[in-house]
Amino acid sequence: MSIYLVGGGPDTVTTPAIFDEFMAEVRERAGGSRLPRIAVVLVDREGSAKYFLPAYLDALQHRTPCEVTTVLLGPEGPVDPGMFDGADAIVVGGGPTPVYLAGLRSAAAVIRQAVAAGAPYLGFSAGAMIAPERAIAGGYRIRGAEVCPEEASEGLAEVELHDGLGLVPFAVDVHAAQAGTLGRAVAAVVHGMVDKAVAVDENTALVLPHADPREQRVIGTGNCWLIRGPGPKAAVSVLGSIVTRG
Repeated sequence: MSIYLVGGGPDTVTTPAIFDEFMAEVRERAGGSRLPRIAVVLVDREGSAKYFLPAYLDALQHRTPCEVTTVLLGPEGPVDPGMFDGADAIVVGGGPTPVYLAGLRSAAAVIRQAVAAGAPYLGFSAGAMIAPERAIAGGYRIRGAEVCPEEASEGLAEVELHDGLGLVPFAVDVHAAQAGTLGRAVAAVVHGMVDKAVAVDENTALVLPHADPREQRVIGTGNCWLIRGPGPKAAVSVLGSIVTRG
């Protein structure tokens, strides 16, 4: 079973292989004797989930009949960790990264346990950014210097890192080529905020099999950029092999 870190939301994902592979793992996890149960997490602001949720549910249920538990994050505070009990898989959507970090703080340990036990994890955009031990919450400046467009700042000025879900040991940024956030990931490593980071393009996913994370793959039509330190000597390279294009 795998962790899928997607560089955009489902509205930008034109590569069916991302959903195809994820749902194949969900079916395997459930064992075929019952409907698989998937927890889908989405921020809800004044009813926004009603508009965005179908993009996730349709793609999942079109491939496999499944029972969905919708976990909505709002102003009322962190979610009940019990919402993830018995989940065969977890999907975390896109939207405001700081809200996901705050809303899932109380459930981080439960999500880690589920993924460690074999539940596939599919994170889109913000859902990918919150997966690391230390997560980039947003921001467009480091020490006052701009490192990415302000439009990608999530409402923060200085780049901030917070405790994430703890699923992967490197920081993640998304919409890399499309939103110019590769610069933020590079700067975070250069300035010693993290030792390693990846920046994922839209229509692209970094896939890490649970059995051996060293066998990570990139699927989709874009690139996944790997940034490794130390500090000013950080190196940038394209990670893995693109196994699906077009």
